[in-house]
Amino acid sequence: MMSKHIIAFVGMPGSGKSEAAVYLQKKGIPFVRFGDLTDEIVAEYGLPLNPENEKKVREELRVKYGMDVYAVKAAPQIRLLIKTHPVIALDGLYSWEEYVFLKKHFAQLSVIHIYAEPEVRYKRLTGRAIRPLSSDEARTRDEAELDKLNKGGPIAIADFLIENNGDDILHLHKQIDIIFHRLQIKL
Repeated sequence: MMSKHIIAFVGMPGSGKSEAAVYLQKKGIPFVRFGDLTDEIVAEYGLPLNPENEKKVREELRVKYGMDVYAVKAAPQIRLLIKTHPVIALDGLYSWEEYVFLKKHFAQLSVIHIYAEPEVRYKRLTGRAIRPLSSDEARTRDEAELDKLNKGGPIAIADFLIENNGDDILHLHKQIDIIFHRLQIKL
């Protein structure tokens, strides 16, 4: 029987998590983006998709349904995908409670922390086409995610670390390839 793997990317905004997930998607690995739930709820409220509304919804969902809400809501999709794919990726694991939920329900979970210095991340966030943030907004989001979303735990306990301070996207891809080789996952 082929080994199954669930790869979760963690890190602060602008570190390269979504870029890593897109890289794997181009390699045929499906991914579940936890932030899709935020986008759906913002749309249901009839609000524009912006940092303020995203923050409001992220925090509101966790207060109402628990800190593991994103993992709980994503679990059916994860179960479905892992049945038909040897590897899937998760983009947006935030809270310690989400991590604990995923480890309990998916033993094959490996967590990769993608790290970039704040100055590098803020520059990326101001220049991105989707959901751009000013430097001040990026700093405020960092603080809110650490303070309100229990984001530090999964970052601290990650199985692997990728340093992603450069502008060379191929360096990020190579580091992912190295980790996959260590996990004996063929891309």
